[in-house]
Amino acid sequence: MIRGHWGVENSSHHIRDVTFAENASTVHTGTAPRAMATFCNLAIGILKILGADNIAKTTRAIRDNPERALPVLGITNTPENCGT
Repeated sequence: MIRGHWGVENSSHHIRDVTFAENASTVHTGTAPRAMATFCNLAIGILKILGADNIAKTTRAIRDNPERALPVLGITNTPENCGT
């Protein structure tokens, strides 16, 4: 059971470090590092739930075409629904 935990932990850290360059981050003060790790974990979790096999490839695709992220987050761009 302990080995399984570390397998998940190492896999998660590896994805955060390689894909999101966590170890190269200059965010070091207060709770910001924990918040950044949480946001990265959230992004990884959402992409895995949606069936992404390659997190790095998927994040690059979203980076290159940010409009892809909106439907994932449940946000649609419908001008007729803007305003109150």
